[in-house]
Amino acid sequence: MERKDQHYYTQFPDAKLKIYTVSPSLRKHLYVFKTVTGIYSYKKIDLGTKILIEQMTIPNDPSVILDLGCGYGPIGIVLGYESPDSKVYLIDINKRATWCANENVKLNIPNYKKRVFVFSGNYFEPLKNKDLKFDGIYTNPPLRQGRKDFLHVCNEITHYLKPKGFFQFVIKKKMGAPFILRHLRTSLPTNEITVICKRSGFWVFNYFQD
Repeated sequence: MERKDQHYYTQFPDAKLKIYTVSPSLRKHLYVFKTVTGIYSYKKIDLGTKILIEQMTIPNDPSVILDLGCGYGPIGIVLGYESPDSKVYLIDINKRATWCANENVKLNIPNYKKRVFVFSGNYFEPLKNKDLKFDGIYTNPPLRQGRKDFLHVCNEITHYLKPKGFFQFVIKKKMGAPFILRHLRTSLPTNEITVICKRSGFWVFNYFQD
């Protein structure tokens, strides 16, 4: 029986395993994703992620970019497909999610070896012993578990961005987007935090590292 207190940000979900396939069109390209029970939005791309994908900045030049809390990988895979000369990292705490992400990288990104990497762990934890900084970091954070963890991530973000790097993320207004905006405008080193899109109750944020 599935535990009632489990969430998609559980490291080892014990929901009965069922495999699904979703085939969304994202930025005018059709993708095929394997998904499973026990991970976030396994039957379809959630609206917040879809809006972020449509609005996010994709580097034209070779870059190092990160999908933080990747789930089964749609954000990172779109980045890898659209920015073929970039190195893309995907991280999620959920072991089922990272299995799906690995499979979906193979399904959707040509020449993925040596440039697309999937790690299991909580937020930046897998990067602690790696000398990595990013041109862009993207996330649709799991705010249902509360804001505290995400605000901690925001406090760490400057350590993982290159100069002129950026952090883009999506939050539902009723999940606290206005509060997050006020908090970041006072806590980040500069005031370079903007809302680049408001759509269907979701706000897409951009933080630019000076």
